[in-house]
Amino acid sequence: MPPIQDHPLRYPLTNELHARPFPAMSSPCTVVYLAVKQPNEAEHRDRMQDLHHLTDLLDRHGAPHPQPGATHHMAQIGRHMLKWEQHTEFVSYTVYSDGTGTRAFDPADFEVFPAEWLAAAPGQRITSTMFRVEPRPADAAVKTLAQEWFVPESVVVSQVLDGSAVIAGDFRIDPAGHMRFAVFPNAETGSQRIGRIVQRLCEIETYRAMAMLGFSRARGLTPTISALDTHLSEMMVAMTAGSAPAEQTLSQLLTVSAELEAMAARSAFRFSATGAYDALVSQRVSLLRETRYEGFQTLAEFMLRRFEPAMRTVKSTEKRLETLADRARRAGELLRTRVDVERSAQNQALLASMDRRADMALRLQHTVEGLSVVAISYYAVSLAAYALYPLTTALDISKGSLTALITLPVVGLVWLAVRRIRKKLH
Repeated sequence: MPPIQDHPLRYPLTNELHARPFPAMSSPCTVVYLAVKQPNEAEHRDRMQDLHHLTDLLDRHGAPHPQPGATHHMAQIGRHMLKWEQHTEFVSYTVYSDGTGTRAFDPADFEVFPAEWLAAAPGQRITSTMFRVEPRPADAAVKTLAQEWFVPESVVVSQVLDGSAVIAGDFRIDPAGHMRFAVFPNAETGSQRIGRIVQRLCEIETYRAMAMLGFSRARGLTPTISALDTHLSEMMVAMTAGSAPAEQTLSQLLTVSAELEAMAARSAFRFSATGAYDALVSQRVSLLRETRYEGFQTLAEFMLRRFEPAMRTVKSTEKRLETLADRARRAGELLRTRVDVERSAQNQALLASMDRRADMALRLQHTVEGLSVVAISYYAVSLAAYALYPLTTALDISKGSLTALITLPVVGLVWLAVRRIRKKLH
């Protein structure tokens, strides 16, 4: 009996569940993270450029290439381990190595990415982050290091994963152009758990940066939306007062509606992506299972105070744009109804005028027919008189008397003939 046939996507879809394993990182170690995004239409980019850029870096170290069409890859480059991932809008590079330098967050650690290789990247840096992972010292030392390494008013310090480690950061870009995070795992925390902590912090920072692109779009649209809102309100007031011709107002209203629809279409993907990235940030923060540490603000509190208002602004702008487009659409429908009613009234008046003209034409036609009967009768009587003049001698009557005798019969015959012709035409 032949074996059952597998669906062609069974194995690829199953393997996708295990496609992006967490890296295993020991303590101490140094981690450098980079995310690259094309500035425009990144979701439609040529993804082969991402693979070519990766293979260029791998070739510098003689590392093996990824499989054709791969969306993730891990390889050893020198003394570092590289993890590469391709996402919908960006690609990420995570490079980690054992040990830490004497200088915390040394910009030289980022030189694992050659300058000329960075310059040839198929996109722009959306974020770059440096991690310093070292064994958890005493609480007083953690507090001192957090205050030395990070900006006090922005610093975030919390215990994560049921107290397995302490994380610290400030979400600020240092003079070298990187964000910085410190991870202090407990002695019993395994390498897999350390890797999960670092990767989730990378994801939080990347998704936060990607979500803020929607905030930038919303802030750029706000002046235009406000101007269109004012213009739409003015048109609706003019439409209510009837101070402007309906056709002119309708043309302006259609222009505003078209502009709003175009803005909504251009912003739909970005606003939708922002909502998705916002949800991912919240999910990744919750997965860390934070607890307060030494009175510092937690990551969740920082996001609530600094990140969440920007996301509410994006949602408000998206809703405002949608509401304004609906208002313009409804106003256009009302104005079109008014124009249709006015045109219907004009058509009725035109039809009434045409009826009056037709009635006048009919009356004129009857008048003309009467005159025609008179004119035809005149010539018919004359012709008949000429034809009957020889009878005047036989009947011993004058020509005038003969003409008088035949006038009424001739007129009657002409009138009957005209009436019959008119009936045939109708």
